[in-house]
Amino acid sequence: MKASLVPGLTFTRRLTVDTARTIGFMGEQGRVYATPALISDIEYTCRDGILDHLDPGEDSVGTRVELDHLAATLPGMAVQIVVTLAEVKGRQVTFDVVARDPLDEIGRGRHVRFVVDIQKTQDRLRAKAARAQGGA
Repeated sequence: MKASLVPGLTFTRRLTVDTARTIGFMGEQGRVYATPALISDIEYTCRDGILDHLDPGEDSVGTRVELDHLAATLPGMAVQIVVTLAEVKGRQVTFDVVARDPLDEIGRGRHVRFVVDIQKTQDRLRAKAARAQGGA
């Protein structure tokens, strides 16, 4: 991690809610921005934001999400997600999150990520796959 990864950094993502980001179980008239899609968009906002502050061979993975999904957002509406780096504790980074559509605050919470060495992570995953297949 670079020394530039410090509390106070803010990253913003703007997107339009498309059909893939909506729930479908209430029919076409009940389509709204799905909570899992909002969480995914928050995670990628945080990850993409810190990439320039990581060393080569590093990335980050999500470890915790605390989110209140406060209001429905209709398909076609714009969304702005603003994440602010609140804390850096070793390799753990914590973000405060606010998401809005043009009419309402739609989400508020925290997201925690962990900075990982990509090669070491891949090695651990290969070892786990071998164990899962009964190889070790």
